[in-house]
Amino acid sequence: MREGMVPTILGTGVTAAGVALKGMSMKQDRSNMMPMVAAGIIGFGLAHVVLGTIDLIEHNKM
Repeated sequence: MREGMVPTILGTGVTAAGVALKGMSMKQDRSNMMPMVAAGIIGFGLAHVVLGTIDLIEHNKM
């Protein structure tokens, strides 16, 4: 498996989970904390996608 693929796939899954959580929190306004948690999870996932993609691109040039 190519280097950088695991963080990219992991980031995609985490981002999807964060988006799903954000959608659920918009339907049910139980707490003001839930949208912030969802935004944090989305950011964490996107960071993994970006770092994994950078890794894929750098190792592709070699």
